Amino acid sequence: MTLKDLFQETFSAITVNKVRSGLTVLGIVIGIASVIGLVSIGQGAQNSISASIQSIGSNLIIVTPGAARGAGVQFSAGRGSAQTLTQADADAIKATVTEVAGIAPEVSRRYQVIAGGLNTNTSVIGTVADYTNVHNFQMDEGSFITDQQVQSVAKVAVLGPTTRDDLFGVGSEALGQKIKINKIEFTVIGTTIAKGGSGFTNPDDAIYVPISTAQHYLAGGNYVTGIDLSAVSQPAMVDVQNQVTSLLLQRHNISDPTLADFSVMNQNDITSAASSITNTFTLLLAAIAGISLVVGGIGIMNMMLTSVTERTREIGLRKAIGATPKDISLQFLTESVMLTFFGGAIGVAIGWGISLLAGHFLSLNTSVTLSSVALAFGVSAGIGIVFGYYPSRRAAGLNPIEALRYE
Repeated sequence: MTLKDLFQETFSAITVNKVRSGLTVLGIVIGIASVIGLVSIGQGAQNSISASIQSIGSNLIIVTPGAARGAGVQFSAGRGSAQTLTQADADAIKATVTEVAGIAPEVSRRYQVIAGGLNTNTSVIGTVADYTNVHNFQMDEGSFITDQQVQSVAKVAVLGPTTRDDLFGVGSEALGQKIKINKIEFTVIGTTIAKGGSGFTNPDDAIYVPISTAQHYLAGGNYVTGIDLSAVSQPAMVDVQNQVTSLLLQRHNISDPTLADFSVMNQNDITSAASSITNTFTLLLAAIAGISLVVGGIGIMNMMLTSVTERTREIGLRKAIGATPKDISLQFLTESVMLTFFGGAIGVAIGWGISLLAGHFLSLNTSVTLSSVALAFGVSAGIGIVFGYYPSRRAAGLNPIEALRYE
């Protein structure tokens, strides 16, 4: 049997009952489409998270309070809300640690903010002038907080674009306007350019005030909720991280690093942790979706076994006129592979569509890679071979005389 004859016979056998063939490959279509779609959405989520982390600053190192670790446990006790870091710690880091391009201690908390007849609940971040350098901020209008305003405990505020729109309306002028934070009046001196983000990590939905003002009028006390540093280069990040850890352990009189009441993380650690989480969930979802591929494969086997039974006399006739068991086995195996291949092609197209729709409606940078498409077709062919092997061997093993007598 020539290759051309093989494909002609295979195509005829598949198309003789189009409805049954279509329903059979439906499981493969659903499985491949689900895997392609979910993997692309997971990849898009990972890219979005990585971009958000990178957008908060360059070569960033974050010091947070309240990380409590003990023997046999590792957990965070009120991280960010604990009061184990102070302004003095930030000053010591600034004076001692080398290879630091900028340092910005901060005091952050959510407050109800009022402007005229409008109000919003948003993050109020007390910080210093270096915050713009550490976090790569750019101003849209006005100016950011200055060192003089920090020293004078000035009641001034810089608004993110989302907060500005919530308080004054889209496109409204905010400079010079008065807002009330925790019933204390502040004057708006600037607005930032949109950076993008979501939820509690959205820098556009925030208000920035001098750290001294936040400590005196809002938070009370001299503690800080975080210290952000920018290293002079990426290779220097680990050295800066180690210097900060050693200094704070010494200042807090802690000899065992595992009992530290603070945590020091660099930007790469955060990105790696976030990527690991998204990868795990993506693989889990893809594995769940892959179950339908197994179900589809069982459907392929069931159809091929039915086809062998229906075509028993045909198989006997082919063997009688000289077809070898290898020819019979190859024909049925090719039918199985072609069914799954068609299903895989349709599934990739649908999965691609799901990816595009998810990217449009969920605002994710989804992507269908060539490797995922190749893997989908490889899996389809593999399912065809695995689940088509037994029916093809059964067809090849039929006795031609008994097959011709079959009714």
